[in-house]
Amino acid sequence: MKASDIRAKTGDELRQQLEDLGKEAFNLRFQRASGQLENTARVRQVRRDIARIKTILDERARAGRAS
Repeated sequence: MKASDIRAKTGDELRQQLEDLGKEAFNLRFQRASGQLENTARVRQVRRDIARIKTILDERARAGRAS
């Protein structure tokens, strides 16, 4: 997921996607712990996507306060 794709979405869409990614990260942690995780790179990808979304939501919040 690219930052430009994230910026094109609304705040509500981003919050929903953040929730979905959080659930996916939770499930991936359980799969890793039980030895069932096949795509180990997905853990890193999900963590980075969560960080990107949080960064953009924070940028928008700071821009709203500055105006």
